[in-house]
Amino acid sequence: MAPLRLGFLASHKGSNMQAIIDACREGRLSARPAVVISNNSESGALARARQEGIPACHLSGHTHPGPGALDQAICAALTRHQVEVVCLAGYMKRLGPRTLAAYRGRVLNIHPALLPKFGGEGFYGQAVHQAVLEAGEKESGPTVHLVDEEYDHGPVLAQARVPVLPNDTPDTLAARVLEQEHRLYAETLQRIAKGEIALEGLRH
Repeated sequence: MAPLRLGFLASHKGSNMQAIIDACREGRLSARPAVVISNNSESGALARARQEGIPACHLSGHTHPGPGALDQAICAALTRHQVEVVCLAGYMKRLGPRTLAAYRGRVLNIHPALLPKFGGEGFYGQAVHQAVLEAGEKESGPTVHLVDEEYDHGPVLAQARVPVLPNDTPDTLAARVLEQEHRLYAETLQRIAKGEIALEGLRH
């Protein structure tokens, strides 16, 4: 079976992307990184991609001022690199309708809370962990889900649970959740590669 061809969209450091790349290299994931796209020309994700020898491109409102043109450019880059599954890894922009239509049911994201709690517009980064602590939750953890037109809304594919400790801060909780994110994202992709999770439109 041919390795899954993965396309990444990331805005910042790309640590989840790196965890997936490492899993591919170490044989824990039957997949191949095909392209990395970032809306931030100075993102760590692009630097990581270049260091790993993965095709990398900056596509943003600076390179394509109109949202339609940007959507078309992102979709074209994914298609050109024969991407089968798109992985959002800290991508801070909403995907456009052309890309979502072309990859319907094949765009994954990881969110640092147990969706449907603490999801939606504005819930990203430390704001998520702060909200979990303020709500007095006893557990949190990452969620891998499919992406649709709404933030953090698509069907859940996998979750991992971590305890919220009495003395937690947003930083300590974030570190514990991130450790599970790195494991869960790659494991979920491997389940897709093996056919244990079926994605609409994926002929693999």
